[in-house]
Amino acid sequence: MSDCIFCKIANHEIESTIFFENDEVVAFDDLNPKAPVHALIVPKAHYADVGDDVPDDVRAALMAAIPEVARIKGLDNGYRTVINTGPDGGQEVGHLHIHVLGGMKF
Repeated sequence: MSDCIFCKIANHEIESTIFFENDEVVAFDDLNPKAPVHALIVPKAHYADVGDDVPDDVRAALMAAIPEVARIKGLDNGYRTVINTGPDGGQEVGHLHIHVLGGMKF
């Protein structure tokens, strides 16, 4: 069993606000939002960051989930996506994830 919080959320070991899921990824609301809408998209398998050896199908699933998450969250006027990598890049959880932020003008 992994100690990674995002692995536990993705595998339904910890309750979360998962609102999108497919075979490769899950999306849920960030517990510490930086915008009115702040969702995270994470792969179900553990990869430390975008520089890890992430298979092409997982990278594709992450990217394909972005517009679906934006649609579900009603971000019709636009949104921002962010991938923080490593401590100096602001990554707080060592599991690859994409932030989808919206509901305001940046």
